[in-house]
Amino acid sequence: MSTVDINQLLNQMRHMAAQADKKPSDILQGDNQGVAFGNILKDSINAVNDVQKGASGMATKFELGDPSVDLAEVMVELQKASVSFEAMKQVRNKLLNAYKDVMSMQV
Repeated sequence: MSTVDINQLLNQMRHMAAQADKKPSDILQGDNQGVAFGNILKDSINAVNDVQKGASGMATKFELGDPSVDLAEVMVELQKASVSFEAMKQVRNKLLNAYKDVMSMQV
């Protein structure tokens, strides 16, 4: 199970990196392959939310005594949820700092 999840996570990260590498001029010139930054951010937030829901659901199953759920898997899922949330908070903080810098520029 964890091998599949790791491979899926790596594939998602590679896909997002490929989207981030696109040049802004490609997007501005009407390239239909370009993805808006807002959509990427929204998808990332939804992915973090899904990871948190999955970890919470798995923890609940373990607490209720489901024999198919292992404690190690629960702990790994909870750590993945924690790390993804912390990463999202750091991205938010960087975006807010960038916004403040742009707003403080003189025109």
